[in-house]
Amino acid sequence: MSAVTQPLAPRPAGGPAQSVRDSLVVAKRNLIRMTRIPEVVIFGLIQPIMFVVLFSYVFGGSMNIGGTTDPAVYREFLMAGIFAQTVTFATAGAGAGIADDMHKGLIDRFRSLPMSRGAVLTGRTLADLVQTALTLLVLAIVALLVGWRIHEGLPKALGAFGLLLLLGYAFTWIGALIGLSVRTPEAATSGGLVWLFPVTFISNAFVDSSQMTPWLRHIADWNPFSATVQACRELFGNPGVSTSPAWPMQHAVWASLIWSVLIIVAFRTLSVRKYRNATA
Repeated sequence: MSAVTQPLAPRPAGGPAQSVRDSLVVAKRNLIRMTRIPEVVIFGLIQPIMFVVLFSYVFGGSMNIGGTTDPAVYREFLMAGIFAQTVTFATAGAGAGIADDMHKGLIDRFRSLPMSRGAVLTGRTLADLVQTALTLLVLAIVALLVGWRIHEGLPKALGAFGLLLLLGYAFTWIGALIGLSVRTPEAATSGGLVWLFPVTFISNAFVDSSQMTPWLRHIADWNPFSATVQACRELFGNPGVSTSPAWPMQHAVWASLIWSVLIIVAFRTLSVRKYRNATA
């Protein structure tokens, strides 16, 4: 009797070029999907705008920044933190989107195609990065309307926004891992927010870390989120730049780059491995 030949799943052509092409195709698919669900984009824009208005006008006169409680000073201090919070909160949406694709079996259909295994996740994170960039653009316009200004020139400001997008992209990979590790999109949303609150609030984003207790200040100064906020304040020329002797505060731009790259490398590796096991 002749042996029955089992059909094999198609293999990708291989190579970095194939991976890039596949990732861009998946990114395009997700961007088209976002345009067909405009309420997701709209609500994603409204939330950070509400944070700007609420923090600026509710807490503006009660925060001591550089020895003054001038609300205008606090608004400029605040914006780097709001920008960073906005890009990191996109993590929850990324995790929920991947969990939804897993739940509906879409990931398994992608897996049956001759495409790079990491392209599904990379494409999703790239699409989220585009949405985050759009949100940052709108948020920057709102910030200008409430009194925030750039004092160090456009090139440095663009560098600051680049660091913000890199941080957001890095944290999106954490969201991807969470989305692959839970069973429902609702669980991914909750799981994506639980850890973000301590990361964003135990930092220099909304208050000067020098006003914290020593042990809490040490955590805040070494928080990757704080490094990006400090770097943005330096590049924007905004008040409230920390004088802490901690290395990330003294070399904030380099610390922000290093933290973001390390997070991307670590969590992309874990996410791709989890993706292969979860869909095997």
